[in-house]
Amino acid sequence: MKNLIGLVAPVVLGLLLSASALAADNQTVLMLGGDYCDYYPKELTDALMAVKGVTGVDLKSMKGHAIVSHDGTVKDETLITAVATVKGTKDGVAWYCTAMVMD
Repeated sequence: MKNLIGLVAPVVLGLLLSASALAADNQTVLMLGGDYCDYYPKELTDALMAVKGVTGVDLKSMKGHAIVSHDGTVKDETLITAVATVKGTKDGVAWYCTAMVMD
């Protein structure tokens, strides 16, 4: 029984590590820009989450950046386009967002 556990435990551990490595690969980091974009995190998050395949958006870990988690099917251009739709006017002042993929 001990031998069986000794053989199975490394295999299970390897599978878990592989799964977490794959999940880490499915992130895209966007450098954000645009006038007043950082004042509209909800709008930015909503636009990115609306992209099919996006599973999460982190705007807090890196100032001025969005870390977008996804299922691997999302194209960089689709994320950039989604960010470009985030714009508006508040109190007579126009604001907008831009994004560039970080390598």
